[in-house]
Amino acid sequence: MTQPPETADLVARLRRREPSAWREVVRRHHATLVALAAGIVGSPATAEEVAQDAWTAAVGAIDGFQGSARLTTWLAAIVLNGARTRVRRDVRTVLVASFEDDGDPLDGRFGDDGHWQTPPSLVDDRDPERIVAGRQLWDHVSEAIERLAPMQRAVLLLCDVEEVEAAEVCRLLEITPQNQRVLLHRARTRLRSEVERLLSPPAPARPLPEG
Repeated sequence: MTQPPETADLVARLRRREPSAWREVVRRHHATLVALAAGIVGSPATAEEVAQDAWTAAVGAIDGFQGSARLTTWLAAIVLNGARTRVRRDVRTVLVASFEDDGDPLDGRFGDDGHWQTPPSLVDDRDPERIVAGRQLWDHVSEAIERLAPMQRAVLLLCDVEEVEAAEVCRLLEITPQNQRVLLHRARTRLRSEVERLLSPPAPARPLPEG
């Protein structure tokens, strides 16, 4: 896979160990890497440690990055391998969201390509008051993402935030395509429900009784 020019330039800067380049990459991807690690190790504190170790490993291994995969995918592989190594080392049992489809019917909100059939209402970005509302909405959505089951969160972040291809997500998380689709569907459905709840108009106040 040929890296886009801006990524190729960034990788060149990373190989030169330019602090500004590494700060840029950490800013872009650190939260996602922590979330991915949390899906394996469970503990947020341990996930943060795993992500920090992954950055150290990435700095040491960047010269060997050939560009056959996206930089995002390469970083995700490092942190996931580190998380699995941490679990094996600590000999701990990790509880993760079930990969099995429990038969919940798909509600028709998504097409075969995984995109919305009927997108939720959006906040109009031309109105200053609505811009503020949009930012507040995003804060609520971010909190909702954090409340997702670990593997749902991992799949959502890789697919919808980092835009990693579905096949790569399956390989990185060691899940089947069916599991990937189910996890992504459930994560998107929960987020959509959260968005719809926040955007629903408040119920009218009940009139006070006379007298």
